This record gives sequence, structure tokens and C-alpha cells, in this order.
Amino acid sequence: MLLYHKKHELAPDKDWVVFIHGAGGSSSIWYRQLRVFKEHFNILLVDLRGHGKSQHFFEAYMKNDYTFADISEDVVEVMKHNGIASAHFVGISLASIIIRSIAEKYPERIKSMTLGGAVIRLNIRSKILMNIGNKIKRFVPYMWIYSLFAWVIMPRKRHKKSRLLFINEAKRLCQKEFIRWYQLTSEVNPLLRYFTEKEVPIPTLYLMGEEDHMFLPQVKNLVKQHKYATLQIIPNSGHVVNIDQPDIFNQSSIDFITQHTH
Repeated sequence: MLLYHKKHELAPDKDWVVFIHGAGGSSSIWYRQLRVFKEHFNILLVDLRGHGKSQHFFEAYMKNDYTFADISEDVVEVMKHNGIASAHFVGISLASIIIRSIAEKYPERIKSMTLGGAVIRLNIRSKILMNIGNKIKRFVPYMWIYSLFAWVIMPRKRHKKSRLLFINEAKRLCQKEFIRWYQLTSEVNPLLRYFTEKEVPIPTLYLMGEEDHMFLPQVKNLVKQHKYATLQIIPNSGHVVNIDQPDIFNQSSIDFITQHTH
């Protein structure tokens, strides 16, 4: 069973770019990127398990828990199905963990990684937030929790468009699926610690908003340690940089990917 996906093929000799959304989103969050990117590359958009039009995955795996590794395998299966041997990956937020998991197991499938609003370590505030959510997730409507997270991560007035987009996208999830994705957070810290300590030799661009107070400091520290990583801080932007500042995000991503096309 395959995830829902959509292709835009420019030409057989063009490189592929795979877009991966974050938790609670769907491939529709890339609407500000699609028009520009498909002028340069072949595009593969994917809806992750239980998200967007991949709801059938929720039904199929309803009785089973899953891991970030399982979700990563889903994406690789879509690539295999479409005959895509390798691609450049672009992700937002928690998608950074999924893309990094693919890079760990299938490094030959990733030519470059562009990670917007990357989650590479949870700080004290985010850990407290996750613990609160963990205690109440089975008793409180999940949209209350998700909305709280959205407000904490994207608090400013100019983050409103990003905040509302992610809240509206999350409404497509059901409570059980939200809980299962939430349970994945138990994997986050061990995985992130490992990813921080072990770098994969793949060109990586971190695009972070200057107002991304939850995750920018950790990325700054990581880039100092990793020789294949580059950080660009985007002004007047919060966590969801591809929505807050799409023109800068697009140009920076396309320039970076073009440098690493074969």
C-alpha cells in the first residue's frame, strides 16, 4: 500500500525534488513552492501516514504503532514505485527527522537536504510542552493541544498565516491518529542525539526563521559541529519559513539544490 503522492515531471534528465511536510500538515503546505520549483526540477509531493489524502494508511495500520523509521520506509517505497533512484529532499519542521532517518538508512537516495524550521533538539520549553500534552492527550480534544503548540511555536502576529494553516491542516486528523503521532515523540530525543553526534556526508541546508525561538539555537550549535551543514537565518520569519517568507525560502532552496545537481 502506497502513500498518496503527486508528481510533476519536467523532463527525464532533470533532478527530482521530494517534498515532505511536518506532523499535522499535508503536501498542500507547499503551495507557495510548487509553481517555482516545477520550473527547474521534477517534483514529488507526498502525504505522510494519516495525513492529507493518505488517510487509508491510518485504517490499514490502525492496530499497530509505528516509528519514524516506518514512516521513512513509506517514503522510500513511493520513490521505488516511481522509479526515482535518488532525489533532493525538502522538508519542514518534524520532516527533518524523517528525511534524516532516510539519510541514515539509504544515503544513496538523497543528493541534498533542505530542512526548514528543522527540529534537531528539544529545549526545556518544548520538553515541558510535550510532557503536558502527553498527560492530557487522551482526555482533551487533540485540536486544543495542537492549537496550543501552534501558538507557543508561532506566537507573533506575522506568524498568523502559518499558524492558521497548520491548525486547519491538523483538523483532518482524527484523535487516534494524533495520539499515535504524538507517541512518536518518545523517539525524538534519542534519535536527535544520535543524529547530532553522527553526521551523514550529504550537503544540508538549514533554513531557519530568526524568530524560531524554539529550534534556532540548537541548529546554530549543530552547524558548528557538522562540516556538510550550512545555516541560513531568514529575517522576519518564524518556524514555518516556507510560508512566512516563501520568496527567500524558494530562492535559497533552488540555489542550494542547483549547486548539488548531477
